[in-house]
Amino acid sequence: MPSRKAYFNRINLATNGKKLPEKTVMDAIAVVGPTASGKTALSIRLAEEFNSEIISSDSMQFYQGMEIGTAVPSTEIRKRIPHHFLVFVPPDFRMNAGIFQELARRELNRIKNEGKVPIIVGGSGLYISALIDGLFEGPASSEDIRKRLKKQLVEQGPEHLVKILKDVDPVYFSKLTSPNDIVRVIRALEVYELTGIPFSEWHRQHQQQAQPLNVLQIAINWERDILYERINNRVDEMIKEGWIDEVKILLEKGYEKDIYRLKALGYREIVYFLKGMQDISTTMCNIKLHHRRYAKRQITWFRSDKRVNWIDANPIKSINDLLYSIYPLIENFNKNNLPETYPCFLFRNY
Repeated sequence: MPSRKAYFNRINLATNGKKLPEKTVMDAIAVVGPTASGKTALSIRLAEEFNSEIISSDSMQFYQGMEIGTAVPSTEIRKRIPHHFLVFVPPDFRMNAGIFQELARRELNRIKNEGKVPIIVGGSGLYISALIDGLFEGPASSEDIRKRLKKQLVEQGPEHLVKILKDVDPVYFSKLTSPNDIVRVIRALEVYELTGIPFSEWHRQHQQQAQPLNVLQIAINWERDILYERINNRVDEMIKEGWIDEVKILLEKGYEKDIYRLKALGYREIVYFLKGMQDISTTMCNIKLHHRRYAKRQITWFRSDKRVNWIDANPIKSINDLLYSIYPLIENFNKNNLPETYPCFLFRNY
């Protein structure tokens, strides 16, 4: 079995024959960021260069029969480079971040024990954070409290619940990425009513007990208009590759309710098209719009995590150019510095 020393003595072709620094040992390299930014291509190149394996953290690529619309790497690529957690459960399986964390950490440890540094890839912020930082699940939930809070939401509006949260837990309130994030507002109020302890205090205690992974996180930074053009082009390509037929098959297999539940981008719009509720032009426009909006939310999420290293990309840069940009980050990654659990993580998981 190869040692980590052997791994870091590999010649790095992207840096004119330099050896990977032996002292720069990490639990994993994670390629994160918005949809259509090139995460998959870069993760594949990293796995090729470092003779490693890929752990997918894209929450929609878990599901079978959704390969086209979720941009799963081709079968040929997956045969050449080991990928984990792609198309491995049916659409009606209720996957969650807790299950994923347990499975992915087990696989990650196996890869590490073989002397390799795993390559994590994905744009699902919650699942990335669950894997890297450990998932905070908090106290059990109460359906009665949730129903009452949701009733208050309908009758008195979100401002009423937000005001209550600001009074009982100003620390958690201050860390919300948006006061309109009513799901987290309700969860925080639910925990406070159940336990009498502010949600922020529960998170603080979790931070003290968590065992985060030592991960170098990388995201590809595009100018916004170029990223949006890449998104639009990718949607066009997925339609050409048979995305509509893919959705038709899912419907024939009885997965319509799961399409709605999963909220996978584009699938609901194609269902509407197949049912004659909108034409193909409207369908395409809506799919592209929702992808662009999702990319904007992803950028906000990963920008809030100061551990993420953004490398600039442009249409003339090659994958090897991006790889070259990563090498100094690997060199500077100090294995003796334990990873910090940042507030942006502490308060965005629930």
